[in-house]
Order: sequence, then structure tokens, then C-alpha cells
Amino acid sequence: QVQLVESGGGLVQPGGSLRLSCAASGRYFTNYTMAWFRQAPGKEREFVAAISLYGTNAVYEDSVKGRFTISRDNAKNTAYLQMNPLKPEDTAVYYCAASERGTTHYGVWGQGTQVTVSS
Repeated sequence: QVQLVESGGGLVQPGGSLRLSCAASGRYFTNYTMAWFRQAPGKEREFVAAISLYGTNAVYEDSVKGRFTISRDNAKNTAYLQMNPLKPEDTAVYYCAASERGTTHYGVWGQGTQVTVSS
């Protein structure tokens, strides 16, 4: 089973950009659909985006379509989330998650990285 570590969060002004990274350790990274979720203060965790095993397909939550791009580099065992332009409502803890092929749930989670969008 993989283990996930996110990085790249921080404080950014509205209209700015950030790229989050999710580094996976362990074997068979290509056995996992990768996704990003987020949780804002006082709200439930919500789905942001997901990418298929070899990066051929991606899906997005409506509010981030056209602004966020999910990608993966299987040679580096890393998934990414490029975010721009950012809005204050994007402020949240962002989590990377992995769903193993043949399963229907995200069984592996990272520890999260804080993204704050504020002037």
C-alpha cells in the first residue's frame, strides 16, 4: 500500500497560483486512482479532482473547473494539483487520496496541506 505526503500549500493573494504535490511511497503507484479533496473550516470534506491510473482521464468539482488542473507523473510517483486563479473560497486544508484499482473508495490519505487565499 502506498503512503502519501502532500506539500506546496501556503498563503497566496486572490488571483494567485499554487501547485500542490503529493508524493507516494511504496510500490505500484499506477494501481491507484489519485484525487484531491479539501476541507474548509466548519465544513465537510469535499471532492476537488481525480485522475485515472495513467492520467488519461480527469474529473473536477464544478467550482474548480477551468481553474484547477490535476496531473500525475508516474515515473516520479507524484500527483499534482495546479491551482489558478485562486479565490478566497478556495481556502482549506487540501488532502491527497488514493483509490486502489478494483475498489470503490479512497483508502489511503495524506496528512493535508493548508492553502489560505487572502489579501
